[in-house]
Amino acid sequence: MKNDRIHEPVADAALGHALVRLALGLNIAMHGYTRLPNINGFASALAKQFAKTILPAQLIYVTAYGIAIGEALIGTCLFFGVLLRPFLVLGTLLMLLLLFGSTLIQQWEIASVQMIYVAFYVGLLVTLPCDRFSLDALRPRK
Repeated sequence: MKNDRIHEPVADAALGHALVRLALGLNIAMHGYTRLPNINGFASALAKQFAKTILPAQLIYVTAYGIAIGEALIGTCLFFGVLLRPFLVLGTLLMLLLLFGSTLIQQWEIASVQMIYVAFYVGLLVTLPCDRFSLDALRPRK
């Protein structure tokens, strides 16, 4: 017997948006949460990587702390769908910061992967009107 269910593109777009948001949020959050217990080690490793660049060591240390905390916060908010628009923009800006660092030390493979993350952030931002399965979607709209 034939399935008479009507195909609903809007529902499929909403589901697709939610699944990509959950995946990106989990990925980014875990980047941050796995770095936080050894944040000093993470900062030291970054300082070594950037030792031969024009960036001062203190800036590298501060940036490393910001990256780990930012990833944990951005990823968590994306996963749960809280303040999606601002956190998608913040996530993209974080990726721009990471891209700057990767290109500064000529890590082109890493920069290529970071461009994929940028595409996911921007894709989610563009499809934000499809958001139906988040904490934001539960709030009354103005």
